[in-house]
Amino acid sequence: MTTLYLLRHSKPLRVNNDNSNDSLQVKNEKSCLSQEGEKIAKEKLKDLKVDIVYSSNYVRAIQTAKYISEDINIIDELGERVYGINSWDELPEKYERKQFLDENLKIGYGESQKEVRERMTKAINKILDENKGKKIAIVSHATAISYYLKKYCDIKIENDKLIYRFNNNIILNGYFNYCETFKLDFEDNNLINIKNI
Repeated sequence: MTTLYLLRHSKPLRVNNDNSNDSLQVKNEKSCLSQEGEKIAKEKLKDLKVDIVYSSNYVRAIQTAKYISEDINIIDELGERVYGINSWDELPEKYERKQFLDENLKIGYGESQKEVRERMTKAINKILDENKGKKIAIVSHATAISYYLKKYCDIKIENDKLIYRFNNNIILNGYFNYCETFKLDFEDNNLINIKNI
Protein backbone atom coordinates (compact mmCIF):
# COMPACT_ATOMS: atom_id res chain seq x y z
CA MET A 1 0.00 0.00 0.00
CA THR A 2 1.25 3.47 -0.89
CA THR A 3 -0.23 6.43 0.97
CA LEU A 4 -0.42 9.85 -0.60
CA TYR A 5 -1.25 12.98 1.38
CA LEU A 6 -2.47 15.52 -1.16
CA LEU A 7 -2.77 18.96 0.39
CA ARG A 8 -3.46 22.55 -0.46
CA HIS A 9 -0.92 25.22 0.43
CA SER A 10 -1.55 27.51 3.39
CA LYS A 11 -2.87 31.09 3.35
CA PRO A 12 -0.98 33.45 1.01
CA LEU A 13 -0.04 37.04 1.67
CA ARG A 14 -2.18 39.62 -0.13
CA VAL A 15 0.03 42.21 -1.79
CA ASN A 16 -0.41 44.99 -4.28
CA ASN A 17 1.99 44.06 -7.07
CA ASP A 18 0.37 46.18 -9.79
CA ASN A 19 3.64 48.07 -10.27
CA SER A 20 5.65 44.91 -10.88
CA ASN A 21 6.74 44.17 -14.45
CA ASP A 22 6.19 40.46 -13.89
CA SER A 23 3.46 38.69 -15.84
CA LEU A 24 0.32 37.69 -13.96
CA GLN A 25 1.52 34.07 -14.05
CA VAL A 26 4.87 34.95 -12.43
CA LYS A 27 3.16 37.14 -9.83
CA ASN A 28 0.91 34.19 -8.97
CA GLU A 29 3.89 31.82 -8.72
CA LYS A 30 5.79 34.24 -6.45
CA SER A 31 2.90 34.70 -3.99
CA CYS A 32 4.22 33.77 -0.53
CA LEU A 33 2.57 32.79 2.75
CA SER A 34 1.18 35.38 5.13
CA GLN A 35 2.12 35.31 8.81
CA GLU A 36 -1.23 33.67 9.47
CA GLY A 37 -0.49 31.16 6.69
CA GLU A 38 2.82 30.27 8.36
CA LYS A 39 0.98 29.65 11.67
CA ILE A 40 -1.73 27.55 9.99
CA ALA A 41 0.84 25.37 8.21
CA LYS A 42 2.97 24.93 11.32
CA GLU A 43 -0.03 23.89 13.42
CA LYS A 44 -1.84 21.68 10.90
CA LEU A 45 1.20 19.87 9.53
CA LYS A 46 3.30 19.37 12.66
CA ASP A 47 2.20 15.75 13.11
CA LEU A 48 2.24 14.68 9.46
CA LYS A 49 4.92 11.99 9.14
CA VAL A 50 5.93 10.97 5.64
CA ASP A 51 8.88 9.43 3.82
CA ILE A 52 9.12 11.98 1.02
CA VAL A 53 7.68 15.42 0.15
CA TYR A 54 6.86 16.93 -3.23
CA SER A 55 5.67 20.45 -3.98
CA SER A 56 4.64 22.57 -6.90
CA ASN A 57 7.12 25.28 -7.87
CA TYR A 58 4.90 28.05 -6.44
CA VAL A 59 6.47 29.84 -3.47
CA ARG A 60 3.41 29.42 -1.21
CA ALA A 61 3.41 25.66 -1.82
CA ILE A 62 7.13 25.33 -1.05
CA GLN A 63 6.73 27.45 2.08
CA THR A 64 3.93 25.15 3.21
CA ALA A 65 5.91 21.98 2.44
CA LYS A 66 8.78 23.13 4.67
CA TYR A 67 6.56 22.39 7.68
CA ILE A 68 6.54 18.72 6.68
CA SER A 69 10.21 18.34 5.73
CA GLU A 70 13.33 20.34 4.96
CA ASP A 71 13.96 18.04 1.99
CA ILE A 72 11.45 18.99 -0.73
CA ASN A 73 11.23 17.77 -4.32
CA ILE A 74 9.87 20.41 -6.71
CA ILE A 75 7.73 19.32 -9.67
CA ASP A 76 6.33 22.07 -11.90
CA GLU A 77 3.46 19.85 -13.07
CA LEU A 78 1.94 19.99 -9.57
CA GLY A 79 1.31 23.73 -10.02
CA GLU A 80 -1.96 25.61 -10.07
CA ARG A 81 -4.06 25.95 -13.20
CA VAL A 82 -2.61 28.49 -15.65
CA TYR A 83 -5.27 31.12 -16.29
CA GLY A 84 -3.84 32.36 -19.58
CA ILE A 85 -4.58 36.04 -19.04
CA ASN A 86 -2.45 39.12 -18.47
CA SER A 87 -4.70 40.84 -15.91
CA TRP A 88 -7.37 39.68 -13.45
CA ASP A 89 -9.71 42.11 -15.26
CA GLU A 90 -9.67 39.70 -18.22
CA LEU A 91 -11.17 36.86 -16.17
CA PRO A 92 -14.76 36.23 -17.31
CA GLU A 93 -17.53 36.42 -14.73
CA LYS A 94 -18.02 33.16 -12.79
CA TYR A 95 -15.13 31.61 -14.71
CA GLU A 96 -14.16 29.28 -11.84
CA ARG A 97 -17.59 27.61 -11.76
CA LYS A 98 -17.95 27.56 -15.55
CA GLN A 99 -14.59 25.84 -15.93
CA PHE A 100 -15.46 23.36 -13.20
CA LEU A 101 -18.58 22.38 -15.17
CA ASP A 102 -16.91 22.35 -18.62
CA GLU A 103 -13.68 20.34 -18.65
CA ASN A 104 -12.58 21.83 -22.00
CA LEU A 105 -13.16 25.51 -21.19
CA LYS A 106 -10.08 27.72 -21.17
CA ILE A 107 -9.11 31.28 -22.00
CA GLY A 108 -6.12 32.79 -23.73
CA TYR A 109 -3.04 30.63 -23.39
CA GLY A 110 -4.44 29.02 -20.21
CA GLU A 111 -5.25 25.45 -19.29
CA SER A 112 -8.54 23.61 -19.31
CA GLN A 113 -9.74 21.46 -16.44
CA LYS A 114 -8.95 18.37 -18.53
CA GLU A 115 -5.38 19.54 -19.22
CA VAL A 116 -4.75 20.24 -15.53
CA ARG A 117 -6.11 16.81 -14.54
CA GLU A 118 -3.97 15.08 -17.16
CA ARG A 119 -0.73 16.76 -16.06
CA MET A 120 -1.51 16.20 -12.36
CA THR A 121 -2.31 12.54 -13.04
CA LYS A 122 0.87 12.02 -15.03
CA ALA A 123 3.02 13.66 -12.32
CA ILE A 124 1.32 11.78 -9.47
CA ASN A 125 1.53 8.43 -11.27
CA LYS A 126 5.28 8.97 -11.72
CA ILE A 127 5.63 9.82 -8.02
CA LEU A 128 3.67 6.68 -7.07
CA ASP A 129 5.81 4.50 -9.38
CA GLU A 130 9.01 5.84 -7.79
CA ASN A 131 7.80 5.51 -4.17
CA LYS A 132 5.91 2.24 -3.84
CA GLY A 133 5.03 1.35 -0.27
CA LYS A 134 5.94 4.80 1.09
CA LYS A 135 4.05 7.66 2.68
CA ILE A 136 4.18 10.65 0.34
CA ALA A 137 3.11 14.26 0.79
CA ILE A 138 2.29 16.49 -2.17
CA VAL A 139 1.65 20.20 -1.63
CA SER A 140 -0.35 21.68 -4.50
CA HIS A 141 -3.28 24.03 -5.08
CA ALA A 142 -7.04 23.91 -4.58
CA THR A 143 -8.05 24.00 -8.25
CA ALA A 144 -5.38 21.54 -9.39
CA ILE A 145 -6.27 19.13 -6.56
CA SER A 146 -9.98 19.54 -7.24
CA TYR A 147 -9.53 18.71 -10.92
CA TYR A 148 -7.40 15.68 -10.02
CA LEU A 149 -10.01 14.44 -7.53
CA LYS A 150 -12.70 14.69 -10.23
CA LYS A 151 -11.02 11.63 -11.75
CA TYR A 152 -12.12 9.55 -8.75
CA CYS A 153 -14.94 11.38 -7.02
CA ASP A 154 -18.57 12.06 -7.68
CA ILE A 155 -18.93 15.82 -7.27
CA LYS A 156 -22.27 17.59 -7.04
CA ILE A 157 -23.19 21.23 -6.56
CA GLU A 158 -25.68 21.82 -3.76
CA ASN A 159 -26.55 25.30 -2.47
CA ASP A 160 -23.67 26.67 -4.58
CA LYS A 161 -21.19 24.44 -2.70
CA LEU A 162 -19.31 21.45 -4.02
CA ILE A 163 -19.82 18.08 -2.36
CA TYR A 164 -17.13 15.49 -3.11
CA ARG A 165 -18.00 11.82 -2.59
CA PHE A 166 -15.81 8.77 -2.89
CA ASN A 167 -17.61 5.41 -2.65
CA ASN A 168 -20.69 7.33 -1.42
CA ASN A 169 -18.74 8.84 1.49
CA ILE A 170 -18.51 12.63 1.64
CA ILE A 171 -14.86 13.71 1.68
CA LEU A 172 -15.49 17.44 1.27
CA ASN A 173 -18.60 19.57 1.67
CA GLY A 174 -17.96 23.14 0.56
CA TYR A 175 -14.68 24.84 -0.18
CA PHE A 176 -11.04 23.93 0.36
CA ASN A 177 -9.53 25.30 3.56
CA TYR A 178 -5.88 26.22 3.78
CA CYS A 179 -3.80 23.04 4.24
CA GLU A 180 -6.89 20.93 3.40
CA THR A 181 -5.46 17.40 3.31
CA PHE A 182 -6.70 14.29 1.55
CA LYS A 183 -5.26 10.87 2.32
CA LEU A 184 -5.29 8.61 -0.73
CA ASP A 185 -4.38 4.93 -0.42
CA PHE A 186 -3.11 3.20 -3.54
CA GLU A 187 -2.44 -0.44 -4.26
CA ASP A 188 -0.31 -0.81 -7.41
CA ASN A 189 -1.43 2.68 -8.56
CA ASN A 190 -5.09 1.71 -8.12
CA LEU A 191 -6.91 4.03 -5.73
CA ILE A 192 -8.46 2.12 -2.85
CA ASN A 193 -9.67 4.88 -0.55
CA ILE A 194 -9.78 8.67 -0.03
CA LYS A 195 -10.26 10.36 3.34
CA ASN A 196 -10.20 14.01 4.32
CA ILE A 197 -7.99 14.29 7.40
